[in-house]
Formats: sequence, C-alpha cells, structure tokens
Amino acid sequence: MVTSLKGRHCLTLTEFNREEVFFIVETAFQLKQRFLAGERVIPVLVGRHLAMIFEKPSTRTRVSFETAMKELGGDAIYLSASELQLARGETIEDTARVLSRYVDGIMARVYEHWKLEKLAQYSRVPVINGLSDLHHPCQALSDVFTIMEKKGRGFEKLKIVFIGDGGDNVLHSLMLAVGILGGRIVISSPPGYDPHPSVIKLFNENATGGYEIERDPYKAVENADVVYTDVWVSMGQERERERRIRDLTPYRVTVDLMKKAKPDAIFMHCLPAKRGEEVVDEVIDGKWSVVWDQAENRKHAQKALLALTIP
Repeated sequence: MVTSLKGRHCLTLTEFNREEVFFIVETAFQLKQRFLAGERVIPVLVGRHLAMIFEKPSTRTRVSFETAMKELGGDAIYLSASELQLARGETIEDTARVLSRYVDGIMARVYEHWKLEKLAQYSRVPVINGLSDLHHPCQALSDVFTIMEKKGRGFEKLKIVFIGDGGDNVLHSLMLAVGILGGRIVISSPPGYDPHPSVIKLFNENATGGYEIERDPYKAVENADVVYTDVWVSMGQERERERRIRDLTPYRVTVDLMKKAKPDAIFMHCLPAKRGEEVVDEVIDGKWSVVWDQAENRKHAQKALLALTIP
C-alpha cells in the first residue's frame, strides 16, 4: 500500500519503492487521459510555486515542467544559474534555505549531482532532479510510462535494451527504474563505457530486477521489445568527442540493428538526437519510433510527480 509521497525528494528514483514508482506512473496515466479528454487544468497545486534552477540549456525539461505546474493550477519560476546569487558566490546551502521559504518545490538541472544532494539537504521543500551528470530520474519515469503505454503493464516480461554509452545519465536512471519495477535491462556498450559504480551500488541495494552487459549490439537486440539509445557526447564532454565517436560508432542504431529485434519492437530516445551518430533517420523517423510520444509523456510523468510530492 502506498502512503503519502508529500515532501519527498526525487534525486535518483531510489527514494521510492516498487509500489510507489508504479503509483507515480499510474497517476501519470490518469492525468494524461484527463488532459486528452479536455481537462486542461486539474487544480491540485493552486497557490503552489516551483523554482526551476538551470545550469544547462533545456527544451523538454523546462517546457514540460513549466506547463505541468500550470496545468496543475500552480506556477513555475525559471532561474538561470547566472541570474541567481550562486553566480556571485552564495552557497548552495544558503540558496536552498532561502528558496525553500519562498516556494513549495525546487527543480534543478545541474552539472554535478552533489549540488542536488546539497540542495535537498538544506531545503525544507521537495527537490527534484531535472538532470545531473549521473542521473535523470524524470526522464526515466517518462520512459517506463511510455513502455507500459505501448507494451502493457506486464513490464517484467519485456526485454529492454540500451545501446551506446553505459555511463550515460539517462541509462543510469532507466536502469534503476527498470530494476526497481522488477524488470531486466540489457546494456550494450564498449569496454570503458559501463555504468558508474555508484549506480551499480544503488541498483544492488534497491532493485528487484536485473541487468546484464552484452558487448555485441546485434546479440543484445535479439528479440528485444524496446531498443533505447542516447547521444554519445553529452554537455560537458565536448573535449572527448573524437574518442567517443570512434569508440561508439559500432553501436549506432541502424535499420539492420532494429531488424534483429522483435517485429513489434519500439525505438526510444530521450532527445535531443544527433542524427547520423547514435541513430539514423530511417529509425528515429521510422515505424519503430515512439520518441515523440515519449517526449510528450515527460509532461504527464512530471505532472504526476509534482502532484504527489509537493505539499
């Protein structure tokens, strides 16, 4: 039985157990259905305010959180890092103390994950990870929501495969979400691109499902229900671009690769995509792709998270 999630942080998804993650996803289903039925505002957060701190550029995270808050009857305040006193030396601790006296929740999109941990430690309101170098839990909520939407609630029976950089923050959170929900994920990446040890530790402590690493991407996708990839060069990794492209080119998602998956397999990507690198146009624009529904679902998954955690 799920008790109240009010006041809970969401930094890695491991703040929630299996039943609670399912509850968040089921709430997202309900909110999306109500939205599509024409109920554009569900006033459960009237008078509530969400501070949104951005160290990194954003399209989906900013717009989905801002519209989510407004469709719940609340308001969102965009704060770029350069506009805050953080840029002039104010500590994260003091920023958290002050902001949490003004607003009812804080969402932060940062470079280093430790900054989120500091925010949460000193905040009196929920802190939500909008992306860090290690984790992207809101993306993972949208991902498992989309997988269930397309493949049904029998989540544990699916073969989910991630192709590319196994040290990717999106993969880290997808891996944790799948594991917490009792599913299994196959990670196909070259040596030196495995999940971060801290994420493996979280997985072992919190997951009831499992994971495996298969170096050969063609073996990995055999009979896959879901094939997922992400960019090879994330923000902050530009100096590594040449090496990363060389190492990861064998892991490009092509038509030939997708043909090894099940005939009804779906292709997923968190976006933005670097077309021609990690995925070809024929796949991301083709019959397998659900990336646009996946992007749309960011709003509904986050709307559920906000509705359930903001007091």
